[in-house]
Amino acid sequence: MSDSPAPLATGPLGMRLLAFERLPEDTGFTEAPVAYSLVALWHAGLLLMVHVRHRDCWELPGGSIDPGETAREAAVRELREETSHPIAPAALTFAGFAKTSLPTKRVLRGALYHAETAHPTAFEPNDEISAIHWWNLEDPLPYGRLQTVDSYLATLVRA
Repeated sequence: MSDSPAPLATGPLGMRLLAFERLPEDTGFTEAPVAYSLVALWHAGLLLMVHVRHRDCWELPGGSIDPGETAREAAVRELREETSHPIAPAALTFAGFAKTSLPTKRVLRGALYHAETAHPTAFEPNDEISAIHWWNLEDPLPYGRLQTVDSYLATLVRA
């Protein structure tokens, strides 16, 4: 029997949300480094979700932080690459760090940002993202699986 607390949320691909830490954005960690960024982008009360082709899963826009890049810069870049939506770094509000694990990977942290947009941009499918959907967090998504860890995180910063 394990003494580990139950995860806050679990996902369909084995991801586990171990904690959500509301710490300053510039917090440094010696264990479980900040390795990715996520963006909860809202428009008229709806959340932008992306359908990741190779995982057949609806997720928040985001991804790995490149060498020399800040978590905020990665969030801006990933949002643009995945959805064509440009956003100024200053328009993002930092919410905290998601501490997550996958069955085959070590524990990592992800920086979670959120923002509101008045003008959604047009989207063209690409090699990574097959579709986007503005979601109300309740109705079923059009197809595929939902990354429930991401939807849980979005509820923490719901616009």
